[in-house]
Formats: sequence, C-alpha cells, structure tokens
Amino acid sequence: MSGRRVVITGGGSGIGLCLARRFAAAGDRVALCDSDRDAVARAAADLPGVIARLADVTDSAQMDAFLSEVDAEWGGADVVCANAGTGGPAGRIEDLDYEAWRACLDVNLNGAFLTCRWAARRMRAQGSGLILITSSTSGLHGVPCRSPYVAAKWGLVGLMKTLAMELGPAGVRVNAIAPGAVEGDRMEHVLAMEAQANGVHPDEVRTFYASANSLRSWVTADDLADMALFLASPGAGRISGQVMAVDGHTERMV
Repeated sequence: MSGRRVVITGGGSGIGLCLARRFAAAGDRVALCDSDRDAVARAAADLPGVIARLADVTDSAQMDAFLSEVDAEWGGADVVCANAGTGGPAGRIEDLDYEAWRACLDVNLNGAFLTCRWAARRMRAQGSGLILITSSTSGLHGVPCRSPYVAAKWGLVGLMKTLAMELGPAGVRVNAIAPGAVEGDRMEHVLAMEAQANGVHPDEVRTFYASANSLRSWVTADDLADMALFLASPGAGRISGQVMAVDGHTERMV
C-alpha cells in the first residue's frame, strides 16, 4: 500500500494538509498545491520530501505548471485528491453579489475540473488510479443562506458520478468524500458568516451543527483522512461512483 504517487490540491491547511501528512506517513510520495503562500511554506517545512507548490486551482497556467512538475517527477499519479475549496458568501440569494457567487463556484467546481481533467488523462493512459473529490454534506442537502457553496458541492457530486462512468472501463475509480462540520479555523469562519446571515449568535450555530447529526459530534480532519486512506487501499478496489459521508449521520440541515 506504500509508494503511491499522491496529488492533493488545497493541501496547505485543514483537510488537505491532514491528507498530505497521512499519505506521507503511509510511505507515499505526495505533491500538494495551495493558493496561500505561507501555508505552502509551512507544509514544505513540516513535510520534508513533499512537493509543495504555490498554485491557485482557478488559474489554468499555475495548475499547468504544478501538474507539469508532477509529470516530470513521477510520470503520472495513483491518487489525486481534488480537495481545494472555499466556503463562499452567506446570505439570502436576493442579497448575494454575483462576483462572490462566481468566485465560490470557480474554486470549488472549476478548480476540480482542471484537477480531474489532468488526472483523467494520466490515469486513463496508465489504466489505473483513484480520483477523490472533496464534496460536503451540503452536496447532499439544501442549506439556507449558503446557495453558492451548496450549488458547487452538488455539482461536484454530479462530476464524480459522471467521471466514474467515463473512467471505470479504463480501470480508474472515482469517489467523493462528504464531510460534515469539520473542526478547524475554516469552520469557525463559516459559523460567523452563517450567524450574521441569520441574525443569531455564533454559539447558536455551533450548537446546531453538533446536534444535527446522530452522533451529536463534529468531525475531524483525521476522520476524513481515515476514509481517504481506506478508499485508496486494495480493500476499496470495487468502490467507485460513491459519495462517502463522514458526518456522524446528518439528520437535518435547517
């Protein structure tokens, strides 16, 4: 199970950095990119031997440069995690700014397209591989005041399903992980946005998220990495086209 070539977008912090650490600890070669220069520098220092590069998933030239380096070093990839994402704006749709809407879809959906297109070309040629897309439980349910994010995450599920059909005959698997509320700085920002949009205190939103799933708990980045490592293992060799929710079983989103 070790020695795989693993590419991770949005790998400088949060879920992506946890994925990088866990795959590297398993003995895999890891290449990551992120749009945050400081996060890339920290990841490079934290994970010696990992290819860590500054690249914005919405910029085709930057992604071409990053992925061309991966090609030159490895000649392909065995696991590609299209993980980069952003929470986008919060608010009722009549109050949303169009550019903020577009920016959210650009990172979450168009960034995944650029990543998956490269992965599909390499994996189809080699006849094997796993594409793993980070969606969200918001990609399975509607969420008031989060329409850009929800639309993007539903779009990722559709992209995953379609790619699983296109690439399955070539021996390539495609799946999505749907996190619930994940502990960390990004979720704290989401809590503040949703609280402001709904006119409540952030603690009310925090309590709701913890009580909205059957296990009455939040999710950690390591929980998601556990799922990713399983999906990349031989034990998941017949799992494709699936959304794997790691959320404690969401009971309600409103």
